[in-house]
Amino acid sequence: MENIDIKTLQKTAKFKEKENLALFNRLKKKKPNNLDDIVQELDEKFFKNFDCLKCANCCKTLGPRITIKDIERLSSHLKMKEAEFITKYLKIDEDNDYVFKSMPCPFLDTENYCIVYEHRPKACKEYPHTSQPKFHQRLNETFNNIAICPAVFEIVEKLKQRI
Repeated sequence: MENIDIKTLQKTAKFKEKENLALFNRLKKKKPNNLDDIVQELDEKFFKNFDCLKCANCCKTLGPRITIKDIERLSSHLKMKEAEFITKYLKIDEDNDYVFKSMPCPFLDTENYCIVYEHRPKACKEYPHTSQPKFHQRLNETFNNIAICPAVFEIVEKLKQRI
């Protein structure tokens, strides 16, 4: 699989923005009973053949929320004091959450590998959240991720066909 063309993904997502918005508005008004099952099935099918290392756009552009448990785990793994970890890597955002000071992620190497993968933040482990239950509660977040993540784009495209 070749590297993902993020510019093309963004353009195509912009082109499909109105139809995607219509889908998400329909889902907000009336959630299908089997929505989680459908999305999780689509997620499984997509990720059977997709290598996130060919993209890593989430790691390059999104600043995940870093929890206190993430700070404890990462600082321990890096053999740093928590305060040192916070000072070196984090800032407080407009929602009063810890996020990385800068993007791309400071733990992303030049070949798109996460150097703290086994200890990465919870938000990173769960991204793009399409395998998680309660998809209906993340519609706004998912809508925003269509132009960032090829998986979300494809899952939403397939979801339009299924619903």
